[in-house]
Amino acid sequence: MSGTGTENQTRSGDGAGRPAAPGSAGSFHAMWRELLPVGRHPGTGGYRRYAWTPADAECRAWFRQQASARGLAYEVDRNGNQWAWAGDPAAGDAVVTGSHLDSVPDGGAFDGPLGVVSAFAALDELRARNVQLTRPLGIVNFGDEEGARFGLACVGSRLTAGRLTREQAHRLTDGDGITLPKAMEAAGYDPDAIGPDPERLARIGAFVELHVEQGRALDVTGDRVGVASAIWPHGRWRFDFRGEANHAGTTRLADRRDPMLPYAETVLAARREARLAGAVATFGKIAVEPNGVNAIPALVRGWLDSRAPEQGTLDTVIEGIEAAAREHAVAHGVGLEVTRESFTPVVEFDHALRDELARILGKEAGLKVPVLGTGAGHDAGILAGAVPTAMLFVRNPTGVSHSPAERAEEDDCVAGVLALADVLEGLACR
Repeated sequence: MSGTGTENQTRSGDGAGRPAAPGSAGSFHAMWRELLPVGRHPGTGGYRRYAWTPADAECRAWFRQQASARGLAYEVDRNGNQWAWAGDPAAGDAVVTGSHLDSVPDGGAFDGPLGVVSAFAALDELRARNVQLTRPLGIVNFGDEEGARFGLACVGSRLTAGRLTREQAHRLTDGDGITLPKAMEAAGYDPDAIGPDPERLARIGAFVELHVEQGRALDVTGDRVGVASAIWPHGRWRFDFRGEANHAGTTRLADRRDPMLPYAETVLAARREARLAGAVATFGKIAVEPNGVNAIPALVRGWLDSRAPEQGTLDTVIEGIEAAAREHAVAHGVGLEVTRESFTPVVEFDHALRDELARILGKEAGLKVPVLGTGAGHDAGILAGAVPTAMLFVRNPTGVSHSPAERAEEDDCVAGVLALADVLEGLACR
């Protein structure tokens, strides 16, 4: 984390607003320093905090320690999500905040953890202000949000919201052939208990997730904190190009059925279709069989991630990419199978809650708070169909995310803590 002199920094826009209580800024930095080394790869500097691994266990132990240090009631739900409570959640109409602690392969430090650390620091800020809660306040760490190990994002929140069944979850397998149930058992959790948790969701009156912005919209406008409007529709598709394995040195080019060629041309087609439509499309993962340097592949399997501002635009992009892939596969004598592995339609955050966040922050800072959309998926998007949900974004000066280069300035992080504290005070202390 870069930046200096955070304890008296203010929140958003031109810096209007009250300063942080020294304790809340200090607690943020202490927690951040403690969590920073967990799961960090010494070679890449990125994070490998995958679900149900030792690094994940360290993160979970850290969360429980933070809850205990604040005298919060701690629990783990049937899906392995962690909860810390100030007040009795059974009273209902609770205000919940938090995010996730896992990472993508070699991801950055902020995506997910910033929201969890800020949640605890915001509670410290509320206590420093001596405000009294009138609604239960919860902090949550959702499990396996990134989907780095089992290939499906937001597993913990999907299970809770009934967007993923127990049977579907039990079929998830990692790259080493280990199933989700086996991984959970090895980590000390019961995979047979997982499933929808409507009783828990019924207790939540509002969920607010703070997240580092995955883009540069706030940096362009000069604002430290913004409010989310919606999540773009997005999905993941698997393209299986099947050819014929053969010797790389003795097989004439004319005799080859090389699946790497149509795959490569499909990657270029994805870039072209996305650019023309104003969308994004990325082939970021590939598996090759037999994966030998001197062998023509028998199978090239590529995973496409695509997102767009509107459903119709996304459909057009995917149709264009698949048509190009089939054309190139036929030209090279290669078979092709396309499978949609996951899909999330556009998510409009609760308008009343979104407007209330903007009102609270605008009143405190004396500014018009920016409202912006995002192409990234979040646990908040999964929960949006079940409970009123909103998001806060903290400025990212480079826009880089899912990379070790992801960052946010210290004063912007403290601004995010204060914005979240203001929101929680407005929602849970009225």
